[in-house]
This record gives sequence, C-alpha cells and structure tokens, in this order.
Amino acid sequence: MRIFNEKLSSDHDENVALIDRLLNVGRSFDVIKRETTVAGSDLVMYYIEGFVVSDQILRLLTYLLSIDEKLTPSPECAAEFAKKHVPTTEARLTDEVDTVILKVLSGCTAILCRAFENKAIIIDARAYPARSTEEPEGDRVMRGSRDGFVETLVFNTALLRRRIRDAHLAVEYVSAGQRSRTDIALCYIEGLADSDYVAGLKEKIASIKTDSVILGHQSIAESLIRTRWYNPFPKIRTTERPDAAAACVLEGSVIVFVDNTPEAMILPTSLFDFLQETDDFYFPPLTGGYLRLLRHFVFILSLLITPLWYLMLSNPTWIPDALYFIIPSDPGDVPIIVQLFMIELTLDGLKLASLNTPSMLNNSFAIVGGLLLGDFAVKTGWLCTDVILYMAVVSIANFAQPSYELGYAFKFMRMLLLILTAIFGVWGFAAGIAVILVLISTNKTINGTRKYLYPLIPFNREAFSRLFFRKIKKIGREAQPHKK
Repeated sequence: MRIFNEKLSSDHDENVALIDRLLNVGRSFDVIKRETTVAGSDLVMYYIEGFVVSDQILRLLTYLLSIDEKLTPSPECAAEFAKKHVPTTEARLTDEVDTVILKVLSGCTAILCRAFENKAIIIDARAYPARSTEEPEGDRVMRGSRDGFVETLVFNTALLRRRIRDAHLAVEYVSAGQRSRTDIALCYIEGLADSDYVAGLKEKIASIKTDSVILGHQSIAESLIRTRWYNPFPKIRTTERPDAAAACVLEGSVIVFVDNTPEAMILPTSLFDFLQETDDFYFPPLTGGYLRLLRHFVFILSLLITPLWYLMLSNPTWIPDALYFIIPSDPGDVPIIVQLFMIELTLDGLKLASLNTPSMLNNSFAIVGGLLLGDFAVKTGWLCTDVILYMAVVSIANFAQPSYELGYAFKFMRMLLLILTAIFGVWGFAAGIAVILVLISTNKTINGTRKYLYPLIPFNREAFSRLFFRKIKKIGREAQPHKK
C-alpha cells in the first residue's frame, strides 16, 4: 500500500525539500543527507546511518567527485548515469516519492541530482546489524547442522537457497503493515506447492490492514486467522532450523519469512506436524520410528494420566487388585483435586520465575524450587507424594515435543478434563474428551482445503504411516560402464 502518492517533479530544489520534510532531515540524527556537486550538477544522497556499508559510500563518493564530463539535464540522464557511473551490484530508477522514502528507510541509498530531473537512483548497499547463525536454543539436535535463522530476511533466504539449488525455488516479496511496512518473503517450489494456495496466501498477506507486524509471524497469524480465544491449539508451525524448513519446502509446503524474526512459518499446518522433530530424520529409520511412537504415546499420556488417576480414585471399586497401589496411603490434608491444580499453577509460576532468573543462578533455582518446596509441601501435609509423582511425569512429558503452544493447549485440556471429572464423574470425563476432539477438528488455520487433522481427516494412508514410521527413500544409481 502506497502512503505518499506524489511523483518527483522536474524541479530539483522542490524534490529535495519534499524528501527533507518526509524523512525528518535535521531532526532524526541517523538520517544522513550528503550534498555535493558532481559533473557540474548539484547532487544529494540520502541514507540511514547504521544501515549502509560506510566504505562503499565513501568509495562511491570519491569516484563520483572524480567524474570530469558535464551532465546535461534530460529525462534519460539518470539511466545513462546509473549505467556508466554507479558501480554497485544493484541500482534502480524511480520517480515515485513513496519508493524513495521506503527504500531509504529500508537501508538503501537514494541519489537525487539536478540533471536527473524527475528521476532518482536507488542504490542497494545495505548492511543490517545481524547476529551469527548459531544453533537455535529451543530447537537443538544431537546430529545435523548447527546453523539457524536470524533476524535478517536476506540471510534467511540465503540459508534456504544454500540447501535447495533448484531453479524452481521461488522467493516472492510481499510487505505488510501500513506503518512498519515489514518485508515478508514467501518461499516455495513451483510445481510442488499448490499454486492456488500460494496465490491465495499472497493475496491475504497483501490485504492485511494493520499499522504494524512488529511481532513477526504472530502478527501475521492473528491478521490472517479469525481468532477464537477459546481454542488454544496452535494455528501455525514455526521453525528456526534451515534444514527443517528446506525439508518442508521439498515436501510441497510454503515457508514464510518475516523480517526481524528468526522463525520461519510452515504452511499449511496440521496437528501431527507438531509431533515431529529434526532428530527423527538424522537417526536410522528404526530409531527414528521408535522416537516418533514414543513421542506420541508420552504426549497423549500427559493429557490423560492425571484425569484418569483422579477418576479411578473417585471410583475405587473399579480399580483391580493389581493396581490397588495407585491409591495414596497418605492423601494429605488438602483434597486431591486441589493438590493437582496447585501443582499445575506452581509449575507455571516456576517457569515464569526461571525466565527472569540470571543464567548463573538457574541451577540453584531449580534445586530450591524442585526439591525443597516439594519436600516441605509433603511434610506439612499440603501435598501427597503420589500427586508430585504424577505431575512430575506430566511436566517431563510436555518436553517430549518442541511446540510450546501445543504444550499449553494440552495443559488447558487436561485441566478441563480434571474439572469435568471432579464434577460429573465418568460422564464428565467422556464429555471432556468430546470437547477436546471438537476443538481440534474445528481449529481454524491458514490451510486452504487441508484439514487440521490431515492425514487422518481426510485419510491418507501413506502420509499417515509416515507420521509413525520413517521410510527409507531409495536413491537410484547411475549406470556404470562395464570394464573390459
């Protein structure tokens, strides 16, 4: 969306005054305006300090000042000047004020000259501040590459192209946010990705009406998806690993990069995608398949273990003799259901506290929070050891999958099951399971025609089997000539 609809005029002084006003030259200390005379004509350069390579600007100025020929004002002068005297990798012409302002604020350098009349030259000599491409903290692997996405869009697309050297890999540019005008890139392989889905996605992003998308992929997701506050299941899968993103692109997915965000959005998304990890593909098929099955089992266990245990305690006649040990010998002074919710809330409190704890004190905090508080709670009668055991299993199981959002979605569903079971017994437990299935099946995502439960609904046997068992891809060998 264009903000400034003016065109550059043939009056150089008028153009300079307009750009000065729109860029707040003189008030913003980092907006640099460099005036000089080149080839007998007045020339002005605009750029943002910190966004350009200073050495390149210095060399360009030195070269421009050494030009001896005189410039003759004409509509073609800017094109000829850029062709002969702008030795940079990327230079373009424009007569739109909006483009000049946007490119300067994005890190490019704009050149206005009296001889160019109503044209400006845009030079791309950007050098954004960026950290190194180290391995993401929240998505580590035991084997595989150790690089990760960063907050610079160009670096992220380069990491993807390094792994996919295919001419059909398309990286299309879109922008969103009327004020932030954030750069967004859609990456997909033509012929593998659904062309209608890609076109619809570009149209949706281009039509976003918001001031900014400062929160990166979360801002895009909230603008594209009709929010349902009561449905906590994640709408979009993200990754900070270039190898995982490249694998998804080769499977026909669309990767969306948002500038200033080190995460890539993977579209479309289904529930089962969150239960896969990069390590599954770096291990042999047998090991990878075992890890997948274990992850699914442990994660379902984290949802059902405490509600089922409480349901059995509420109906002790259902417990077989072999499992009679699950009844706590000393249930404590506080009702079991209250104890379960106390630990649910305490665990979240410890997580929040650990986020604000200096790294040098993390180990000490874990010991104090995990051991001393639990021990004192048992001795004072607030908690029983059985509750601590089951909630410890739940806490560990939440780390069996990498999605923070999915972990909290299952946490809310577990608490809902506990409440319904405590109030209505077995019928409440059954109603809770039904509510969870309805929330999962009706979760709205940016999936187009694909459902959130794909490949279960609609059922795809081959895709469904790949969720649990990793298969070996046969690689054909080229025929070797026979030796005589």
